[in-house]
Amino acid sequence: MGSTLLVLHLLGAVLWVGGMAFAMIALRPSLLALDPPARLALMTRVHKRFFMVVWHAMPIVLLTGYGLLFGVFGGFAGVRWPIHLMHLLGLVMAGVFLVIWFVPFRRMRAAFSAGDMPGAAAANEMIRKLVLLNLVLGVVTVALGAVGRY
Repeated sequence: MGSTLLVLHLLGAVLWVGGMAFAMIALRPSLLALDPPARLALMTRVHKRFFMVVWHAMPIVLLTGYGLLFGVFGGFAGVRWPIHLMHLLGLVMAGVFLVIWFVPFRRMRAAFSAGDMPGAAAANEMIRKLVLLNLVLGVVTVALGAVGRY
C-alpha cells in the first residue's frame, strides 16, 4: 500500500510542479511570437486545462501525503523536519493555487469574455507571479523529498 501511495504522490507532484516549470520556462517565452490578443486567448485556454490538472493532482498529492505520513511513518512524531516542512509547503501551495483559481483566473476569464484585454492581461500577470511563487515552493518541496531523511 505504501508503494502505491508513494507512486501516486510522486506522479501528482510531477504533474503539478512539472506543469508549472513547463509554463514558465518553455510556454511563456514562446508566446512572445503571438500578438497580445492571441496570446491572451491561448493563455486563457492553457490556464483552464492546466488548472483542471491541478484540481486533480493537488488533492491526490495531499491525500497520499497524509496516507504515507499516518499509514507508513506513524504520524508527525515518526518523521523528521523535512517532512514537516514538505507538509507546510504543500498546504501553502494548495492555498496559492486556490487564490489563483478564485481571484485572478476568474478575473481573467471575465475580462477576456468582455473584451477587456488590459484587464485580462493584468489578471494573467498576477497568475504568472503566483505560479512562479508556487513553482519555487514546489521545487523546494521536491528537493526536500529527494534529500530529506524520513
